Amino acid sequence: MIAITGGKTMSIFTRFGSAALIAFLMLILSGCLYPDEQRAGANASAREAVLTVQDAVDRYKASTEVLPIVNADADVPIYEKFKLDFGKLQRTGYLASIPGIAFENGGTVVFIVIDEETKPQVKLMDVVVFQAVDGVQSRVNEYRKKHQGDNPAGEEAYPGFRTIDFGKLGGSEPKIRSMYSGQTLSLLVNDKGIVYVDYGIDISAALKKTDAAPGAEEDLRRRLVDASYYVPVKSPVYRWVGEAPQAVES
Repeated sequence: MIAITGGKTMSIFTRFGSAALIAFLMLILSGCLYPDEQRAGANASAREAVLTVQDAVDRYKASTEVLPIVNADADVPIYEKFKLDFGKLQRTGYLASIPGIAFENGGTVVFIVIDEETKPQVKLMDVVVFQAVDGVQSRVNEYRKKHQGDNPAGEEAYPGFRTIDFGKLGGSEPKIRSMYSGQTLSLLVNDKGIVYVDYGIDISAALKKTDAAPGAEEDLRRRLVDASYYVPVKSPVYRWVGEAPQAVES
């Protein structure tokens, strides 16, 4: 249950308490994560929750001139960094209750804030994906310890990034379901042994829906963020290279 971020670790569960952890584990054990009958209303629930929380955050900031967020280390990835502090919103009366989809309330998303220094936006981080990648990261770490720092690497996906050979790693490969398309996404490992989700397919689809040509130095993950309530958790930076999105080292 640890996020690997540039050599440091951070437990998302220690901040949210044992009650939320128990609720999350009950969802896993009961097989109720992403049930098909709930997917039709998922976007509507996310939209309603984000709009409600965004309004509370805007009013809180207008009143206090600060954001209701949890402080994070500078090297925490941008789309995991500033988690919302619901306690601050509730204690000051800006939010009556925590949304049902929130991890703190037994849900499967963590509310975060991006663009904190310009125009703060409330977005959602998928805890299911976070935890699946985190589990693989732990397995990769153990493999590297036993194999003199080598990765359980498969074929090259992008320069500096390879697929993960789960035959070498042992155990099954988790199914990472995209919060954007519902497709199953692959996992990548870079030369340093950091595990990522490959959002290349989703980024390509997002680019096809717009006439705006990608810039050479543009971080293409932003296309997903701007078109959705979700952030691409556990993602590498993507640039436009050779007429296609390519993962690059940040």
